[in-house]
Amino acid sequence: MQTFQYVKASNIEKALNAPGHAKFIAGGTTLVDLMKLQVEQPRVLVDINLLPLEKIEKLPDGGLRIGAMARNSDLAWHPIVKEHYAVLSQALLSGASPQLRNMATTGGNLMQRTRCPYFREPNAGTPGGYGCNKRTPGTGCAAMNGYNRSHAILGTSEHCIATHPSDMCVAMAALEAVIHVEGPKGKRTIPFGEFHKLPGDTPHIEHALEPGELITYVDLPKPVEGARSVYLKLRDRASYEFALASAAVVAKVEGGHIRYVRVAMGGVGTKPWRSHEAEAALTGKTPDAANFRKAAEAAVAGAKTRPDNAFKAELAKRCLVRAFKSATA
Repeated sequence: MQTFQYVKASNIEKALNAPGHAKFIAGGTTLVDLMKLQVEQPRVLVDINLLPLEKIEKLPDGGLRIGAMARNSDLAWHPIVKEHYAVLSQALLSGASPQLRNMATTGGNLMQRTRCPYFREPNAGTPGGYGCNKRTPGTGCAAMNGYNRSHAILGTSEHCIATHPSDMCVAMAALEAVIHVEGPKGKRTIPFGEFHKLPGDTPHIEHALEPGELITYVDLPKPVEGARSVYLKLRDRASYEFALASAAVVAKVEGGHIRYVRVAMGGVGTKPWRSHEAEAALTGKTPDAANFRKAAEAAVAGAKTRPDNAFKAELAKRCLVRAFKSATA
């Protein structure tokens, strides 16, 4: 770990006025690990735990506002979230461990970085180390022809196939969340689907935040009346493990047909993967096995697999079918 200056911000203004090359830290469940691995090397660390951004409260339009400092445990067990945004509660409770969920924050979860072992190798992107375009653009992607069992099959490029790790973000993609940020240029909002970036030829650019910007809130829209939501996660072991494939589904069945549906996938994409293809295949259809399978096929139609992760295409389809069945039962 490199030496750094530590600053404790008592309000948002002081946090935003931190010196250049600063990183914000709250729970530290991801950032500190990456600092130890030399992946992150901030010159200034700004502690934002004193900022008044921990509230979870209803909005006048019936939606929900989640402070960036809300802890994952508090969010998962909040009565409104459990009742009206069950997919989010289930996603949060399927991730990490109780100890980590008690520390991890909503804003920090949005900023999670990949668990690709080549990316997390201390010497990645350096002469003699593994190639990693996320760490050092132009050094290649060691996972392409290396061990890639956990890697993405959707949204990949010739420069990067790293998987996005968050469970919470998959649920928020299906819920069509909106992210509020504040920075040197003022306040702005970012639709959730535009926040995380595809790797393309710039895999080191992972999100839409500009330098110095801080996530302040996440808004969820008013729940769709009569809709049910489900998060299903498939993994190598029952707990404390990242997804091989996961599905977040919000659906409303009326008159024997699916009138509303939102679908997102985890464990298979380079970002939290919203599947408009699956949604189009299900809207207006009857909730039966044949239509579920067609929608699942549509969701994975563009998959690009590697030797070790080819199994994910079929696993993702089965995960989706099961989640569709549960959400529309």
